[in-house]
Amino acid sequence: MVRMAALEMVHRSRLGHPGGDLSAADILAALYFGVLRVNPTDPLAPDRDRFIMSKGHCSGALYATLATAGFFPVERLQEYMKPLSFLNGHPDRNKVPGVEANTGPLGHGLPIALGAAKAAKIMGSAWRTFVLTGDGELQEGSNWEAGMAAAQFGLDNLTVIVDRNGLQQGDRTETTVGLEPLADRWRVFGWSVREVDGHDIAALQETFRSIPFDPGKPNCVIARTRKGRGVSFMEDRVEWHHRVPSDEELATALRELGGGLQ
Repeated sequence: MVRMAALEMVHRSRLGHPGGDLSAADILAALYFGVLRVNPTDPLAPDRDRFIMSKGHCSGALYATLATAGFFPVERLQEYMKPLSFLNGHPDRNKVPGVEANTGPLGHGLPIALGAAKAAKIMGSAWRTFVLTGDGELQEGSNWEAGMAAAQFGLDNLTVIVDRNGLQQGDRTETTVGLEPLADRWRVFGWSVREVDGHDIAALQETFRSIPFDPGKPNCVIARTRKGRGVSFMEDRVEWHHRVPSDEELATALRELGGGLQ
């Protein structure tokens, strides 16, 4: 449902980032339907887990997930990117229930999550902080500054999830600024790392439920994904980072997704 809704939203508004929406959909589903301690009827409960969508340009998948989870009516997804809509192209915590931080400029989500996790430690609170980043986003130095600080503070209540689809706007990540060996880089920065199939919801949930991986260390989950997952002509295609499907392309995509091609 999340993938189909996100594509319909992008098609209707003629704006959006469908490739990344589809690569992140299973990660979001795993979190919101089995891991995060959140309450849609009380989205600001003090003891809630915090989730921050650092790759805020993939707002379609986030909004579809929040609506499906009950944070606001599914029917309101039709307002996506309309003038004065609360469903902006990038999530706004002042407008959308369940959104913890305004994101969009890449490299900001992890530093914000660092502050949230540190606050929980200071307050002696049990809530956890999760942040989803794009892999191309890791070329922003602010992530690594936050990574060093998280290890220094021993924030084992903080988890970064990397949507590792290997593509960013315009090209492959390894052609732009190479990230591999990505797991080793996080380990050198003092994080405990797990790698997982980012489209296997059961494996994702099992991984998330085993957090903290090592007491005293922040957690990194590298989720191996495919951009445009579930749609044959979109998968692993860089042009679908920021492209709107035609009427015919949307119909084909919805048939594939509805037919069980995941």
